[in-house]
Amino acid sequence: MDVTAIQQQGPLERFLGEDVLISNRQKLNISRYVQLEILDIAIPENEQREEEAAMHTFPVDDTQFYAQLLYLQHAEADSHKASVYSLLFSPAFFDQYPPEVLMANMPFRFDQVSELEFPFCSQTRMLLEQLQENNNLPPLIKYLKLNETVLHLLRRALLCATQQQTLSCHVPTCRFLAYESEREKVMEARNIIEQQLDKPLTIRELSRKVAMNECYLKKGFKALIGQTINDYQQELRITKAKELLQQQGQSVSYVAAALGYSSISHFSTAFKKATGLKPCELLA
Repeated sequence: MDVTAIQQQGPLERFLGEDVLISNRQKLNISRYVQLEILDIAIPENEQREEEAAMHTFPVDDTQFYAQLLYLQHAEADSHKASVYSLLFSPAFFDQYPPEVLMANMPFRFDQVSELEFPFCSQTRMLLEQLQENNNLPPLIKYLKLNETVLHLLRRALLCATQQQTLSCHVPTCRFLAYESEREKVMEARNIIEQQLDKPLTIRELSRKVAMNECYLKKGFKALIGQTINDYQQELRITKAKELLQQQGQSVSYVAAALGYSSISHFSTAFKKATGLKPCELLA
């Protein structure tokens, strides 16, 4: 299996989503074994995307495989602009290690393609920023530093995936819920979402309001509420939209504005995606 074959598997396309627009992409061969690609993307205004991370593996034979790490990181000033980092590790990279080491306690199988999600945290963000640092280091030192960063990212991904395999909760995202004060922060986040349907917040904004780590907030919310923050927020907005349209007979333009959508078309797209109907079909 070569890089083209892997691309045909479509993990990057699934990770990006159907409506995401790519404005720029750059590739860098960090070594003969590791390829980095950075994509600048625009997320539709009617969608909220969490920062996320995933690992995909593609077996070649019993002990050989490609591994791909994917990260989505928001731009500082605009949650609808983001960068996607793709790190592809070839079988030759893993050939550096004894087979018995590779086969021991791996968090995936070698006989099938696998996909594992893991938390996106502040340390991950720092490491990704290091991949784009533009300094005046001599080329060899620059590439050595890039290799160190890449290895750190791979180690963290494998560690997270291994812990997910052995714990009933994902790394250590549920242990903190033993504290009432932390559970209260999650519930406060839910209340804020419910009170601000007209001004939906990003995960980063919400985490700052409740003074909680983004990664913990996302996992804690899913554990206590049973849905991701984005899914919960979107479900409430669509439910409210149905009420305004069907029971109160409000116009589509009024509902779109009342629920914080940037345009009628963005609202209509989100509504049809969630319900299978156009907003005008529910008008009283």
